[in-house]
Amino acid sequence: MLSFAAFQHPGRRERLSDFPSKDANPSPAPAGDAVIEVRDAHYSIGGRKIFDGLDITARRGRITAFMGPSGTGKTTLLRLITGQSTADSGSVKAWGQEVSRLSSPELFSLRRRMGMLFQNGALLTDEDVYENVAFPLRAHTKLPESLIRQLVLTKLQAVGLRGAARLMPSELSGGMARRVALARAIVMDPDLLIYDEPFVGLDPISMGVICRLIKQLNDALGITSIVVSHDVQELSTIADDSFLLSGGRVVAKGTPAELHESKLPEVRQFMEGLADGPVPFHYPAPDLVKDLLEDEA
Repeated sequence: MLSFAAFQHPGRRERLSDFPSKDANPSPAPAGDAVIEVRDAHYSIGGRKIFDGLDITARRGRITAFMGPSGTGKTTLLRLITGQSTADSGSVKAWGQEVSRLSSPELFSLRRRMGMLFQNGALLTDEDVYENVAFPLRAHTKLPESLIRQLVLTKLQAVGLRGAARLMPSELSGGMARRVALARAIVMDPDLLIYDEPFVGLDPISMGVICRLIKQLNDALGITSIVVSHDVQELSTIADDSFLLSGGRVVAKGTPAELHESKLPEVRQFMEGLADGPVPFHYPAPDLVKDLLEDEA
């Protein structure tokens, strides 16, 4: 799972004006409006290959979906993009910068351009909703309390929870907690919003609310969004570009409509939720009869 602490700067507190803005971008996206570029990335953990020549692009102003069965490295990919892990070989670039070559100060500066909605929300359980959203502002800026209040209430209004500002996380439903986490993710006005499994554990109504917010915020703020999920139906309603990962590679890419029309077995199995296909249902094991007989012996 991605670490919330990895997005906190251990050094000096900075003013909001110190942060890169869309109007004064110190590292503009390269030609083609590529915000994130992953090229021929290879990555292994404990001898197990996770990526075997992965190629992915997330373009400016669009919602890009990373999809795939569980265990295909979707969250690991986010760790490479945010510099929490380094590819064994290949290239991972953000706004044209090679992430693995950045110094610690440069990496923290890069991360400040990113907002993260964590899989479990990662709210501070001993702080109320207001203070959870205010946390990045207090940690990274020296803004006066009056301006912090305006920013926090504005972001809570955007996700429909201004009236819940003084509730504690324990008083929130799963969908409300996810929306508070989203308000916190956008409070620093990031250029890139990353969503790690934003629909997990939500009821259909809450899921629809989060889907609508992802789309509305991307359009209203003019940002770039990356959504990691295996929820095909929800992603189909909001994604501009989709990448299907399997076997350490991208097996299909395109618009959600193009993926739905694909005849590739890997795509059909995932899009239709089939148990049988290129992705096996059973973990590798010896023959059942032989296994049982050996057990008796």
